[in-house]
Amino acid sequence: MIAGLLNRVFTAFFDILNGASVWLVLSFALAGTLHSFLRPEKLQRMLGNGRLSSIMRGTVSGMLLPICSCGVIPLGLGLYYSGAWLGPTLAFMTATPIINPAAVLLAYGLLGPQIATIYLVSGFVVPMIVGMAGNRFAGPELRAPGIEEFVNVPAMEHGDGIGVGRKFISGLHWGFMELGVMVSRYIVMGVFLAGVIIAVIPRTTIQEYLGNPGMISLVGIAVLGAVMYVCAVGHIPFVAALVASGAAPGIAVTFLMTGAATNLPELISIYRTIGKRAVAIYTLTMVAASMLIGYLTNVLLLRDFVPFFGSDHATGTIGMAKRLIVAAPKPLEYLCSGIILALAVHACLPRIRQLLTGAECSR
Repeated sequence: MIAGLLNRVFTAFFDILNGASVWLVLSFALAGTLHSFLRPEKLQRMLGNGRLSSIMRGTVSGMLLPICSCGVIPLGLGLYYSGAWLGPTLAFMTATPIINPAAVLLAYGLLGPQIATIYLVSGFVVPMIVGMAGNRFAGPELRAPGIEEFVNVPAMEHGDGIGVGRKFISGLHWGFMELGVMVSRYIVMGVFLAGVIIAVIPRTTIQEYLGNPGMISLVGIAVLGAVMYVCAVGHIPFVAALVASGAAPGIAVTFLMTGAATNLPELISIYRTIGKRAVAIYTLTMVAASMLIGYLTNVLLLRDFVPFFGSDHATGTIGMAKRLIVAAPKPLEYLCSGIILALAVHACLPRIRQLLTGAECSR
């Protein structure tokens, strides 16, 4: 029994990790490159202030990137530790997993124009609300520690005199050996906990709950979406099946947002690298806004909703969405998963050495 449970846990763990690892590695590389090439004072003008325009830039930038909620972690934290304020950072980390071009096209193809339009508008509005809450309620974590001194360093010290190749290598080193080492252990921890949840709570139980419209509530779907690990594209067919079976449209909208934008790897990473207040602002605002939009969808926007069924237009839209989805080869997924695990182990080495030294001294 225990062996079977462990087998299910590790199977789910590696399934999730393999699905996210390629995006994680790309995000570490991109975050490091931005950190090296994007001058801090320019980032300060764009995202390092409390203006609404900064939150809007973070939101729109996130909406255009087809990256999962794990892959957005390095990019969001890279922006934060390069000078972005907490509000634009959280707006970016909210918008990226919720909305991307492929997800929008699939939503229009499978859910119909009514739900998909609400989903698209919500994918912009909710990150803006999360970003404003981040700037409004943050304490010392409004800016990364020491970032003000870093921004005020003279220009030559930011690498203006360094060649492009060296700056690129320096950026990769920062992206993997600093940001990657800091974040990977929390991502692996969160993915493992997600694997435990999937193993302990059978998918049939979740499907039975979600497939019974009479049992579904906005609170339940919001909490379930916050705990489950799903990607923006992968869970749209599942939501379409729920709606076709009779689930209220507000349920679909709430799950589309909380399912993609909140999961254990992301929440643990924000908690450990920015702080508990940041993760509280992010989670509570995200869940509350998603529930409110779901409620308004049910009682006001789509009160007389009729489920959308496939058509020639839907088939064409789905085909366009599939062309935007990039599937990585399995060997590349395994390689990238190995890189993430190696970074996590590297981060834990000092603690392991400390434990081994303590054990030797106690003998």
